[in-house]
Formats: sequence, C-alpha cells, structure tokens
Amino acid sequence: MDVIQLSTNVQDYLKVIWDLEEWDDGPVHPTDIAERTGMKQSTISGALSRMVNAGLVEHKPYGRVGLTSAGRRSAVTMVRRHRLLETFLVEVLGYTWDEVHEEADALEHAVSEKLVDRIDRYLGHPAQDPHGDAIPTESGSMPVVPLTKSLSHVEDGQTVRVWRVSDQDPALLRYLSKHKVRPGTLLKLVSPGDASQGAQIRVQKISAGQSSPNRDENESKGIAEPLELDDAQASKIQVVVQ
Repeated sequence: MDVIQLSTNVQDYLKVIWDLEEWDDGPVHPTDIAERTGMKQSTISGALSRMVNAGLVEHKPYGRVGLTSAGRRSAVTMVRRHRLLETFLVEVLGYTWDEVHEEADALEHAVSEKLVDRIDRYLGHPAQDPHGDAIPTESGSMPVVPLTKSLSHVEDGQTVRVWRVSDQDPALLRYLSKHKVRPGTLLKLVSPGDASQGAQIRVQKISAGQSSPNRDENESKGIAEPLELDDAQASKIQVVVQ
C-alpha cells in the first residue's frame, strides 16, 4: 500500500512507532503511542486493530507493537519527509530548531514525493536533520549511525559528543540553543547537578557543534557556563563517548 493511500492519522502512528523504536531499544507498547500522540488508549487500540488488518503492524492484546515490512516502508517515507522538511525550514527559511517539529508535522502529509526529492537534492542530500536525526535516502536506506548512549547514562568525567537531541521538547531545545549546544558539540560531565533545583547532571561545554545558520560566529571560545539538566532532559540527548 502506497503511503499516500493511508490516512494522516495512520501516517502519524507509523512515524511515531518508528521514532519510539529508534530512540529506545525496548519494545513499543500502545501506552507509549498514546503518551506520545496525546490520544486516548481506546483510540490507539482501535487504530492498531485497523493497522493490523491492513498489514502495517503486528500487535496482540497487551503485547508489544511492531512494524511489518510494509509498515516500515511507509514509516520510513514519513520519517524522510519530516526530517527533510525540518532541515529545509532551518537551513533555507531561517527557522530555529525548536520551531520546526510542528510545522513539519503539518507539511509532511501534503508534500509530494517529487517535492521531497527536490528538497533533498537542493540541500545536498543531508544525512542528518537539525536535531541530528538520521535522514533516510530516496531508496529508503538509513545512514550509518555510530553507537550512542543517553546523556543520562554518562559517567562523571566522561567526554562525549552530542549526536542527536529529541525534537519533542521545545523548551529543552531553546535551553541548549541558549548555551550553543547542538549536534557535534563536545560535553564533559563535570559533577552531579544541584538536586535541590531538580538537576541531576552538570555538564561543561568543551567545543561548539556543527555549523548552523543560527550560530553566532563570534561565539566566545572561553569556558562556557555549565549546563544543569534533570534526568528527563538528559535522556532526550544521545551522545557518542569520545
């Protein structure tokens, strides 16, 4: 079944399942989808039943949710659309990375594959979007991604490079942007955070990340102010240990 034949809700659910699988090695359950989409559990259960009948997902009552090969192809198509649109909005139209998720969510259902492919060529076939998420190729293959871990699992004194940041938390993206932290930035876990302020992790920025149209080219090269993050925020940042 071609992705354009699917309803926008089904397109969204497939993309959400893909994203949940990509961020967490554990199984995806209906409650995870309901939490991510803000939909009622009964709504998700009904949608999953229809997607099982359509051959898009595998799911048994109270069990995990998995994409079939057909579901995975459609999910990858939607992921590609979303991430290329986010990249276009940032690199060409000057959006900040905390603004693009909802815009891309709205646009991804309307754009044609022809337009998506032209955006891809115009941008030079980027391998990552502004948040560091891998962008599938036109054939549906995924770029090679290094072994990453959550910043919440980094040990004291370790130096890490930010690889990707979840686009689900605009406030976190704005906080990181304020400190000029982006994919490519080197961080070092320097000490536990101030627990009285709700912070469990304290990290020091070592270097700037990849170039960005929103980057201040005159950024000071001195020692930056440490970042204080709680565990939930740190879990939304994936890093590569150096």
